[in-house]
Amino acid sequence: MRTLDLFCGGGGSSWGARLAGADIVGAVDAWDIAGLTFGDNFPDAHVVTSTLHPRSNRKVFGNLRSIDLLLASPECTNHTCARGSREHDEDSKRTARFVLNFARAFSPRWIVIENVRQMRGWSGYPALLSEIKKSYKVRVQVLDAADFGVPQRRRRLFITCDLERDPAPVTGIRNGNQLSVRDFIDPPGTWNTKPLFRKKRAKPTLERARRAIADLGEGVPFLIVYYGSDGAGGWQSLDRPLRTMTTLDRFGLVEWNDGAPTLRMLQVPELARAMGFGSGYRLERGTRRDRIKLLGNAVCPPVMEHIVRTLCEEQLREQVAAPNADTCPIKRPLSVHPAPKAKDNLREQRWQLPA
Repeated sequence: MRTLDLFCGGGGSSWGARLAGADIVGAVDAWDIAGLTFGDNFPDAHVVTSTLHPRSNRKVFGNLRSIDLLLASPECTNHTCARGSREHDEDSKRTARFVLNFARAFSPRWIVIENVRQMRGWSGYPALLSEIKKSYKVRVQVLDAADFGVPQRRRRLFITCDLERDPAPVTGIRNGNQLSVRDFIDPPGTWNTKPLFRKKRAKPTLERARRAIADLGEGVPFLIVYYGSDGAGGWQSLDRPLRTMTTLDRFGLVEWNDGAPTLRMLQVPELARAMGFGSGYRLERGTRRDRIKLLGNAVCPPVMEHIVRTLCEEQLREQVAAPNADTCPIKRPLSVHPAPKAKDNLREQRWQLPA
């Protein structure tokens, strides 16, 4: 299944699609660090570093021939409160329409568009769906990564499109055995920590820590959540999936050493596992801040893997019924990521990613 990835970032969507059997042949992103990272992980793909615009088309990729699957994660920041009080940029929102140019040019069998849930409130959203539906059968779903073996609560909008059939609904594991923060953090002593209560520590940080200790009791580790307040008091237990990762370094881990609390930030390899990236993914370009930005902007690979498998489910069944018919490029069974296995794999992959 020849696959093209628009607004590819570091390759979360493509990583998941490849796990489902896709062949990643091309990708484009405006950020050079993203393009280099994508190239590290997909060395056979034609990766372009370029800012797409309303007239961008298949010429971006030179002589790239036909594709079967088009993946796209248009700019999302201006659909959310991430810009704070700054005015939202309508041009940024309209990058979603650029997908139409490539859909018309390549006529792929399948399209998957990913974005934040708030995209549905964009004034141009109905027109975008209307244009896609002129050629494709469409299903719109909001999926939570925690339902697909990812130790993070991350709800995102997915628009799945098929030229020939109504896309089947994508369903997660939903067996109550979700992964938690404990499943991706490294053991105590792996990373340097500092005393929680120190003179230079910000007052809001200490207030959040005291609230957590009051609720949990001494000796129980927890996360402090920076940059944003909520009804949970700015902290969370390690026994639940991580709150949604952003492009900011916002999670501090409080651990206990000889009865005294210490604090460190979650590290890049831990955050990569929190996104569902497993063994083999290379995240070596740029600064620590760049790497966290790449992860915070990414699509969780297990979610995209499941989406791609579901899109091809009916063809897979036809192939099983008529094994000589080359009706689907995906040869592996559809059922993936049972929670216990995902948990075991996550622990096995603990040491694979560079800091």
